[in-house]
Amino acid sequence: MNDHEQKIMVLRKAFQMFDTKKCGYIETMKIGTILNTMGQLFDEVELNSLITKNDPDKTGRVNFDGFCDIATHFLEEDDAESTQQELKEAFRLYDKEGNGYITTGTLKEILRALDEKLTGRELDGIIAEIDTDGSGTVDFDEFMEMMTGD
Repeated sequence: MNDHEQKIMVLRKAFQMFDTKKCGYIETMKIGTILNTMGQLFDEVELNSLITKNDPDKTGRVNFDGFCDIATHFLEEDDAESTQQELKEAFRLYDKEGNGYITTGTLKEILRALDEKLTGRELDGIIAEIDTDGSGTVDFDEFMEMMTGD
C-alpha cells in the first residue's frame, strides 16, 4: 500500500468519526478540529478558501471527497514507515508485558478514547470484526489492519 492510500485510510477514519449521523457529509466547521486532532498545522485563510472551493453552494458541509481535497492540502508528506512506527509505538504502549498482543478490553479503551460516542454494542461489533479468531486478544498485525485498513 502506498503513502497516498494510507493517508486516504487515515482520512476516512477521521471523516467517519465526525460523520456521526453516517450521512456521508461532515460540517465544514469541523474540518479545522479534525486537522488539529491529526496534529496538523493549517492556515485559517487557506482553509476557508479551500472550504469555499469544495462547498460552492455554502451548504456548510462537504462529502468525503471534498474533505480529502481540503485535508490532503495540509497533510505533510510523511512516509508510510513513520506511520507504521507511530502505530507500533502506540501498540507497545498498551502491550505493557511485551507479549506481542493486547486484549480486546484494552482495544475497547483505545477506541473509546478515539470516539466517546461509541456505544457498547458498536464497540463489540468493531472488536468482533478485528478479533476474527475470537481469541480475546489482538496482535500487532490485526491492530495495524484495523488502524490502516490494509
